[in-house]
Amino acid sequence: MTKDKSIFIKNIYYMLSYAFTPLKQSVYDDIQKESFDNIHNLFGAILSKGIGMQLKQGLYRTYINRVEPLSVVRGKIDMSGTVRNRLEHRMCVTCDYDELSENNLLNQILKSTVLLLLRQKDVDERYKAELKKEMLYFSAVDEIELSGIRWSDIRFQRNNRTYQLLLGICQLLIEGSLMATEKGEYHLAHFIDEQRMSRLYEKFILEYYTQEFGERIKGFSSRAAQIPWQLDDGYDALLPVMQTDITLTYGHQILIIDAKYYRRTMQTNHDVQTLHSGNLYQIFTYVKNKEAQLSRTGYKVSGMLLYAKTNEEVVPDNVYQMSGNQISVKTLDLNHEFSETEKQLKQIVKDHFGIG
Repeated sequence: MTKDKSIFIKNIYYMLSYAFTPLKQSVYDDIQKESFDNIHNLFGAILSKGIGMQLKQGLYRTYINRVEPLSVVRGKIDMSGTVRNRLEHRMCVTCDYDELSENNLLNQILKSTVLLLLRQKDVDERYKAELKKEMLYFSAVDEIELSGIRWSDIRFQRNNRTYQLLLGICQLLIEGSLMATEKGEYHLAHFIDEQRMSRLYEKFILEYYTQEFGERIKGFSSRAAQIPWQLDDGYDALLPVMQTDITLTYGHQILIIDAKYYRRTMQTNHDVQTLHSGNLYQIFTYVKNKEAQLSRTGYKVSGMLLYAKTNEEVVPDNVYQMSGNQISVKTLDLNHEFSETEKQLKQIVKDHFGIG
């Protein structure tokens, strides 16, 4: 996907910093100045900084129920257990009580992910040394099976919101890189897989426009909006949801962006290269249904396929006029310094909305 791996990995960091805004805190500033030769060092640097900051605030604790024999009463007496103790001539009382503990799922995921990183040969010793020191504070936390984590069950609230970045990094690392060996052990792939990179790419573009334009320019919005089907009879059974990656709105202009991260941008049929037909059909459908929804309101709707640049010779950069709407195909180059990537993103807004 890239000619210069260190530049691409640094761009992954910038993408992460928009997708997970806590990465913009000053404690992570040093990471921006570093050059990483592999993705594991980047994750090691982020986790060591983030866990260090979390330790200063204190590890998240939750109440865990315990039922065990004690020499003094604590909580409620468990009668069946206490009777059993008497029958076995043990001078203790079985108690049922709740105890604040650091041994909860969030800390278990952190510890297990760090231990996985520590077993990787390509992680620099300086990151390993820092992570090993931090793991001393996790001595009461259990290691868990990473492949069995149900990420959708994790909920963040006021008391554990600071874990959202750390768990997001862990999930990206685990789901995107975890592979099983024949012996049942785990090792990490050298890069995040295409599916997870695609999600990060989409979220990065959405958040970039939200933070750099939506928070600065009044009336500009960046949302992952849904588009309702414009049906003649209202019958929508079995129709899929039209969920856009990015919908930019300013004034009476709307630009729907479909962000695409593929190893190959073009499809080949009989030695002829063309755009992926499904991508083009999809963005055209989004645009026409959005236009129909806003008919007679004065809004102008356009669409864009925004591909991540690959090493292919053909680099899409086309603008088409289709049934009264502009559909463009652009390529975002992540192989250059991030300042160049920003220029490309800003140029899209300037071209479509006349603002910068």
